[in-house]
Amino acid sequence: MEFELGTREREIQSFVSEFATAEVLPHATEIDRKGKFPMDIVKRMGKHKLFGIPFPAEYGGLGDNLMCYVLAVEELSKASASIGFLCCAALISLFPIYFAGSEEQKHRYMKPLCNAEKLGAFAVTEPAAGSDPLSMETTAVREGDEYILNGRKAFITNTAVADIYVVFAYTDKSKRRRGISAFIVEKGTEGFSFSRLVEMTGMRGCVVGGLEFHDCRVPTTNMLGNEGDGFRIAMATLDRDRIVMGSIGVGIARACIEASKRYARERKQFEQPIANFQAVQFMIADMAMRAEAARLLTYKAAYLADKGERITEAASMAKLYASETAFQAATSAAQIHGGLGCTRGSLVERLLRDARILSIAVGTSEIQRVVIAREELRQG
Repeated sequence: MEFELGTREREIQSFVSEFATAEVLPHATEIDRKGKFPMDIVKRMGKHKLFGIPFPAEYGGLGDNLMCYVLAVEELSKASASIGFLCCAALISLFPIYFAGSEEQKHRYMKPLCNAEKLGAFAVTEPAAGSDPLSMETTAVREGDEYILNGRKAFITNTAVADIYVVFAYTDKSKRRRGISAFIVEKGTEGFSFSRLVEMTGMRGCVVGGLEFHDCRVPTTNMLGNEGDGFRIAMATLDRDRIVMGSIGVGIARACIEASKRYARERKQFEQPIANFQAVQFMIADMAMRAEAARLLTYKAAYLADKGERITEAASMAKLYASETAFQAATSAAQIHGGLGCTRGSLVERLLRDARILSIAVGTSEIQRVVIAREELRQG
């Protein structure tokens, strides 16, 4: 069993670590405080094609693997979870096009998405369809060379700031999952508009809100794959995005550990650093142990994805464990920091709010357990 990263993977990890330290970390507090989309940082990331790391060069990417992307997102998330989350939004808008798009679609849409000339979004969730995507109500009815979309989407990352939206709708509801199709919808398309933006408690650098489709006409050439392929496309995409979500959790946990060690060495009580107290040492030990386990689960899932293996269970394990590890680490970090950990605007308070989002976004912890159990029972 091999645990060592390859030369290229170490290069990506080192470069992004330096980028995150120089370009992201100094602005992380401001991103959270203002709740403003960090377009300047996104553009600098696009210059280095960080969003295109796992995609072929012929489509505008760097031609590396998912492991490289996981390593990059971990380093970015350690500096700012909002930036890491934006990487997830990029992946789930790019992967469906790469996975199911025509050559024309790949060349037209992937190149500007890889270099952040344009931004993307992935639209499955609806007001009444969260954990159960089959209950979506958005429909697409074919009329000649167009599909007419009607419906609403909710809690979509990059609402309004994105230019290219991968939208899922029923083309035949009687077929359930085999009746869902996927479409590329561009900003500015008649009948496509944005609804109320929501203010999130964490990941405040992300723009989240709703989409509305009122007789929105989309060319048939904008369908991804064939009619009925949408559910398969969505699930394949979410598998990979859950692995990347795992890397966000690892990044947050690492930030919590570093902040806790630094504070424990500096803070004195009873005439000695609190790092000398066993209660504090045990919390740091548990944080380090869980973060390492989360990292290994995440790296394993990325490794399996790069090998072309079935990754549904591994992805859910990585996402579930890493998201819960991040929240546990943030809770312990707040405890170690005492009153400062409960102070609005402090580092660990931000980490705690960011970590809380992870156990809900891209499939709740409960849904991940359902997926894992289903995969276990399917085997044998």
